[in-house]
Amino acid sequence: MSNDTELLSRMLCVLDISLSPKQSDDFQKYYSELFAWNKKFNLTRILDYSDVQALHFFDSLTIVRALNLELLKNGQFLDIGSGAGFPGIVLSLLFREKKYPIRMDLYEKSPKKCQFLLKVVKELDLNVSVLEKNVFEQKNLEADTIVARAFKPIQSIFEIVTKNFKNFKNLILFLGKNGKQTLLDASKVWEFEYKERKSITSDDSLIIEIKKIRKKI
Repeated sequence: MSNDTELLSRMLCVLDISLSPKQSDDFQKYYSELFAWNKKFNLTRILDYSDVQALHFFDSLTIVRALNLELLKNGQFLDIGSGAGFPGIVLSLLFREKKYPIRMDLYEKSPKKCQFLLKVVKELDLNVSVLEKNVFEQKNLEADTIVARAFKPIQSIFEIVTKNFKNFKNLILFLGKNGKQTLLDASKVWEFEYKERKSITSDDSLIIEIKKIRKKI
């Protein structure tokens, strides 16, 4: 882990984010846990420290460009299909340092991944709840902001948020190189308002903020 989180710190200048010494230390701890657990369980195919900083940590933090700052004052975030904690754990590290009274709920159905997430949450003292549940099977959920990265196709996510949530303010998705086409396909079945931002980490990817989702009759 040469240069510690120097690469991540340089990249975050684009977002006007600086890391405190504690944040830098905690991102290293997070990576160390990820690397150690990945020897037993398949948490991520990306393991090189520089790649994790760029493709997981930094990519997760680019979501701040789409966040409503009002929600950061006292909001509830929900990461569906959290996996190894991207973006939920990464965002929680940022929110904690900024002293935003944000609660983050991580939904992950894999017991092994939940064990990993619980270990990280405890070690880094984060305001995070890890829920070993299949979000498809839950009802009457509530959140200010729902986030999803590398989870399910967009129309499956729309089904979740319209059927399983009784209240939410916005949905933020990371979409890959076929993002524009998936939005077009979704618009044939769903009505929704959205803003798109090109990903900083990939010219082919998008970050989409979506509101007022409902299925066409």
